[in-house]
Amino acid sequence: MLADKVLYLVTCFPLPGINYEKMVEEAIIGGVEIVQLRAKELSGKELLRLACSLREITFKYKVIFIVNDRPDVALASQADGVHLGQDDLEIAYVRKLMGDKIIGISTHTLEEARVAQEKGADYIGVGPIFKTVTKPDLVPVGLDLITEIKKEIKIPFFCIGGIDLDNIKQVIGIGGGRVAISSAICNVRSLEKTRRTTQNFKKMLLESKN
Repeated sequence: MLADKVLYLVTCFPLPGINYEKMVEEAIIGGVEIVQLRAKELSGKELLRLACSLREITFKYKVIFIVNDRPDVALASQADGVHLGQDDLEIAYVRKLMGDKIIGISTHTLEEARVAQEKGADYIGVGPIFKTVTKPDLVPVGLDLITEIKKEIKIPFFCIGGIDLDNIKQVIGIGGGRVAISSAICNVRSLEKTRRTTQNFKKMLLESKN
């Protein structure tokens, strides 16, 4: 289910005049295969409403839908899974709540990746690879971590953090064949550009596999 996915969208607040639903749909049409709803600015009620709306869109296009941090919202919206940070609930507890739904974990070191794998994560995010405006306080882990993860970790991993069309070749070249993108897709100035940008990411990822 996850092993063949290469392009993962983590939402951030869209620019004025563009709403989450339209942005996500254009990104899916452009080639995104997994959508994670991350919307820290919303209240619980607003987050659930948006999650239910995005669930309808992702279901329509047969795209995996993940909710950031909130197993309760993931379950209530019938999402495919949840993504947890290092300071969120333990995987074992979330697994009891969510059964066989997807659980992803953010990791920043090889040791965190090992622990996530041992505890039963279905996939991990690895990063931030580069400096990122989404989480400006985090120090980039750099490209070398990708090499270490690739050698040891068996579950799917998605490289994340500051990846854009200018530096993605560095990530791909060192073995990062799956990427999660946020601001490089969400912060473009038109829906047409959302789709075109996503298509360019997908094309580069697929070409690297040939």
